Amino acid sequence: MRMAEPMTPSEKGESIRTAAAASLAGRPGAVLWSSHALQRLVAHRLDRRQVETALACCEVIEDYPEGHRGLPDCLAFGLDSTGLPVHAVVAMDRLRDRVLVVTAYRPRRERWADDWKTRR
Repeated sequence: MRMAEPMTPSEKGESIRTAAAASLAGRPGAVLWSSHALQRLVAHRLDRRQVETALACCEVIEDYPEGHRGLPDCLAFGLDSTGLPVHAVVAMDRLRDRVLVVTAYRPRRERWADDWKTRR
């Protein structure tokens, strides 16, 4: 079986934005959630809709190497509907046209610059 071509950060961002928008529009299964991500939502007082809203207009701020996990993944940044920052590690399942949220959290000022995109 031939491996798919590696995804660019731009392609990853487009996949995430498309899946998040589809989920917000009511398409079940466009965005899947790991158990770790669900635990982080509780810890950071986030809900799925807030994260999906941020992902629907996200930007890839860190691209991870292929093979790092079983699926191509990256760190995405977006703002929720209240304008607060959200980070999510997201993996792309290209064969099934969906994404998996590996973890999601509110970034902390002591670890991130004011743009929420640059590590300190």
